[in-house]
Amino acid sequence: MKNIIRSMMVTLICVGAAVSPVIAATETSGQGGSLLLTLFIGFFALIVVFQLVPACLLFFGTLKGLFSKKHGIEQKSSNR
Repeated sequence: MKNIIRSMMVTLICVGAAVSPVIAATETSGQGGSLLLTLFIGFFALIVVFQLVPACLLFFGTLKGLFSKKHGIEQKSSNR
């Protein structure tokens, strides 16, 4: 287990070292997005997050219901 974690850490460090010069070399032209654009994108990100939480709860509840054991649920019909 320690070897897996160690190899993952080495890989992440190597990838970070390889990507950082690329990020540093990007040229900024001074034409960044406006505040309105940032709020617009953030609003839709919030919509996605708020839809994702109930979807995950429903999905895991369905999986729990499908794979749990049934505990003696029997219905007796009453013929009177």
